[in-house]
Amino acid sequence: MTTAISYSNANDLTTDDYIVIGLATCFYKDDGEVHQIEVIEPIPSAALEAILKGIPTSYKLAYATTLGSILDGDTLVMPNGIPESAQFGDEFVLRAFSAARTYKRRQSAQLFIPVGATKTDFNYSTERKRVLNAARVVSKEDNVKQHSHTHKVL
Repeated sequence: MTTAISYSNANDLTTDDYIVIGLATCFYKDDGEVHQIEVIEPIPSAALEAILKGIPTSYKLAYATTLGSILDGDTLVMPNGIPESAQFGDEFVLRAFSAARTYKRRQSAQLFIPVGATKTDFNYSTERKRVLNAARVVSKEDNVKQHSHTHKVL
């Protein structure tokens, strides 16, 4: 039986809708030190397709499931096979709904990983670190110097 999701901004989704979640290696800066953490994130269909084509990724694994198996009302449910040390990413529910919609729109992407299956043969790399709390500081030196004739009518 298909049950509608009880969120006001997700009335088009049901508990049986397909979604892929990934276990990503990310980093967190704290007092000048960088700490490694594992984060559970929804993977949209376009990102999954790119990862499957072999681009370097911070995802260790991808698990195909349904919305109802990871969301129990307002409670997030840790899927089987995911380490206990992993944590859900920021705005997980909103991002899960968005990712589920990508698989509804492009149903052929559901064939990449069957429901209940886990895929691990990715081009895993942490060479380009995903720092979650990185702050960009813009300074005057970042401004591009323009030629003196740029704004003149010649």
